[in-house]
Amino acid sequence: MNPPLSPDLLENILLRLGLRQRPDATPEGLAQLYHRWCRSVPFDNILKLVHLRTGSQGPLPGTTAGDFFQSWLATGAGGTCWAGANALHALLTSLGFHAERGISTMMAAPNIPPNHGTVRVNFGGHSVLVDSSILHDEPLPLAGSGTFPAGGPASRVNLHHPAGDSVVVNWRPLHQPDGFDCRLGTFGATHEQYAAIYEATRGWSPFNYQLTARINRGDVVTGVSFGKAVTLFADREPEVREIGHAERIRILIEDIGISRELAELLPEDQPTPAPPGSSTASQAA
Repeated sequence: MNPPLSPDLLENILLRLGLRQRPDATPEGLAQLYHRWCRSVPFDNILKLVHLRTGSQGPLPGTTAGDFFQSWLATGAGGTCWAGANALHALLTSLGFHAERGISTMMAAPNIPPNHGTVRVNFGGHSVLVDSSILHDEPLPLAGSGTFPAGGPASRVNLHHPAGDSVVVNWRPLHQPDGFDCRLGTFGATHEQYAAIYEATRGWSPFNYQLTARINRGDVVTGVSFGKAVTLFADREPEVREIGHAERIRILIEDIGISRELAELLPEDQPTPAPPGSSTASQAA
């Protein structure tokens, strides 16, 4: 079971988010909280890269919400989807929201198995999505279809129903700013399910080899993705440039807010191998 957040830890989290009082467990309170999350808690794999490259056999960083938030308070680093969604869920439930962990699929290939953690919040007759990886700035209504240009370029998402009851969110990853589909799946996952799926990524994940980090800043999204610095804008084409290791560290410290001590532990990028069992991996073998 995911241990509950202590009152002291909860207070420190809210202060770091810039909230001097607990938000009400209402749609307005959720909007305020999630907006601050998107501008304060990056989606990144920094701690995971350091953990894996040093050969640590302990639990992956952020497996529990307490570990996630203690690390974030100390270093400014967030986590990948399973850690981030689990932590956001713990924060929301600690504040009285009816939140559920979801197991969904980033559609990197057809027929790919579920690979993404997300969070749904229920308010009586309607539900909204608050995703710790997509960082869409405002809660996304899960009814109807259409484009939701909420709080900036990260929120330029499109919700549609391609078949039956399935719901797909099209959004803008830094490495694919023209759009990428996330198919929502089941909700109500337990902490134990999340921890097991997260642990299974130790052997291979697209986030085990090269730095990726993003955060919302004002009207732009900024970050690093697979060897490139990327800035997304609402009204013009993205800025994309190749960078080296020293520039990655500078961006982490100056643009994303990672502590110097952690940023300087970041290992060099390595080429990402093909997923085990894929046709590409078989050909390479």
